[in-house]
Amino acid sequence: MGLRSRRGRRRQDRPPAAIDMTSLIDLTFLLLVTFIITLPAMEMGISLVLPKAKAEALPPKESTTHTVSVDEKGAIFLDGKETSLEELEKSLAALVAEDPDVPVLVRGDENRPYGEIAKVVAAAHRRGIHRMSIVTQQD
Repeated sequence: MGLRSRRGRRRQDRPPAAIDMTSLIDLTFLLLVTFIITLPAMEMGISLVLPKAKAEALPPKESTTHTVSVDEKGAIFLDGKETSLEELEKSLAALVAEDPDVPVLVRGDENRPYGEIAKVVAAAHRRGIHRMSIVTQQD
């Protein structure tokens, strides 16, 4: 009986177990701020410096809108997947076959020669893309 009473007293004498949440909350806010800052930079996953120009805002993005990008090194991307100019034409022809009014946004790095962006625009036009916009950064 003496042993049980000692054990019972020990449990009552101990302070209740607690976890200090301060450092976990600080870590959570640090991660949240990091994601808020880096999320806009991860747009499309292709790093581009868009040319600056004054233009009307685009209408809200349709769910079927496709994006063609040309990065600083001249690599061509269709909806974030790298492709060649020939493959791009085939893919765009397939898109037009599904929907003749498919809209395409062309994003070109301002450091690329205009002629390379024009080749992409011409390829899209050859394949029947008539709803096309060139994306720029607000001036």
